[in-house]
Amino acid sequence: MPTGVAYRDVREQLFAAAERVLLRDGPHALTSRAVTTEAGFAKGVLHRHFADFDEFLTELVFDRIGRLKLETEQLLSIAGTGTVAENLREALRELFGSVAVAIVSLITFRDDLRARLRAVRSTPGVPVLAEAAVMITSYLAAEQKLRRVKPDADLQMVAGMLIGTGHLMFADRDGTPPSDREVERAITAALAGVLR
Repeated sequence: MPTGVAYRDVREQLFAAAERVLLRDGPHALTSRAVTTEAGFAKGVLHRHFADFDEFLTELVFDRIGRLKLETEQLLSIAGTGTVAENLREALRELFGSVAVAIVSLITFRDDLRARLRAVRSTPGVPVLAEAAVMITSYLAAEQKLRRVKPDADLQMVAGMLIGTGHLMFADRDGTPPSDREVERAITAALAGVLR
């Protein structure tokens, strides 16, 4: 691609390219050259928008966290409809069927990225997974207000169990994703004693 050509939504195109490389080839293959090649840009394009590759990766993670805010709004909007287990099944499938699992692998793989994220985040825990736990906790709190979840339920503990179990179920990038029945079984176990 010639230099001097204006690109629309360069950041978004670079993030999308990074996600494709990450999903297809794993965190070890994610380099600035792999991203720009996948996006069809000259290598210098990435460095015109980001100070270095670690800054790019940090912004990629924050972009994914931003998407979780939209998913949280969607999940909260269906509180009181369907069943709690069905709603959570779809939320977990959306969360872990996406690039989130690959992002967690990337964070685990790159020490510098993990350190940089720790320095700028206010939510403790593994990025993306910690925000997903907040999403599930918020949803369960909404269901609690609607009296579908017991008032004494430990919502944070249940959310943590669901996120941890979901991550284990979906973490194998090359395997077959779990069936709805398997996901529902895990959710039912986590919700035992929590639902009214």
